[in-house]
Amino acid sequence: MLINCVAYQNGVKLTDLPVEEISDYLEHPDCFVWVALKDTTDDELAQMQEEFGLHDLAVEDARHGHQRPKIEEYGDILFVVMHVVEPNGGELSVGEICVFVGKNFVLSVRNRSRLDFLGVRERCQREPQLLRLGSGFVLYALMDAVVDRYFPVIEKLESQLEAIEEHLFDKNAALINVEKLYEIKRRLLVLKHAVTPLMDATTRLYGGRVPAVCAGSQEYFRDVYDHLIRINSTIETMRDTITTAILVSQSAVSIEQNEVNKQLAAWAGIFAVATAFAGIWGMNFHNMPELSFDYGYPMALAVIFITCGYLYYRFKRAGWL
Repeated sequence: MLINCVAYQNGVKLTDLPVEEISDYLEHPDCFVWVALKDTTDDELAQMQEEFGLHDLAVEDARHGHQRPKIEEYGDILFVVMHVVEPNGGELSVGEICVFVGKNFVLSVRNRSRLDFLGVRERCQREPQLLRLGSGFVLYALMDAVVDRYFPVIEKLESQLEAIEEHLFDKNAALINVEKLYEIKRRLLVLKHAVTPLMDATTRLYGGRVPAVCAGSQEYFRDVYDHLIRINSTIETMRDTITTAILVSQSAVSIEQNEVNKQLAAWAGIFAVATAFAGIWGMNFHNMPELSFDYGYPMALAVIFITCGYLYYRFKRAGWL
């Protein structure tokens, strides 16, 4: 689906144009075309390939999707793949945006994402002095918008992790906490798969041999890289925190089990004494001195109860009961 197709000259919007006229405007000096597609069809991609002269391999990647974030050069055209991570209920859904950047055009193809990038176009049009830099600045604006949307995701995960940490030592909550921690760790992995490859690829846009379309915009791409570094650092810190929290939860489970074992051992000791007395006086020998004693039964019960009571008192003081 075509979202918009606009021609710009010297940083100022010229006109909305039909796809068939793209090649005509590409011939104008100081002019570039910005096209945005969403959930594109094969026919639309084929038409764009013809208008912009896109490489077959790049078009194939955009058509099939599910690519790793990357930046590739095909002659004078730059092909960029980014993951769009967005909350979807309790899970994280991953969309994809593929951007073709040439000297005088930008083509973005967004798939499997509900979020739009209309705000990016409005922002660029409000800053014609920057938009005058051409397609390289538009690529920066798109990358910056994608990366900025990672921040709310990781902030939400941080809040969830802090909430779990507050209940790490709650009684009988260890198993639930471990399950929640693994859920956060799994979502962090989704975000890391979007951030780390893009971080590595972005270094090509501001250092060393910079692609021609990005010349003059290196400082902006360095800013995107700084944001990615911050996010990646936060992810690593959270992963370490989760690992520690899981170990603490496992220790809490062991402590709880030890407490239960101590209680069971204490009660077993008490009943073992009672059983021992009952076993001794319950033997069936004919010549037993206690058999003819009139108060033997109540005195036996008294001895058993006093002994068991004394053991209970000692175990209670020791913290076993």
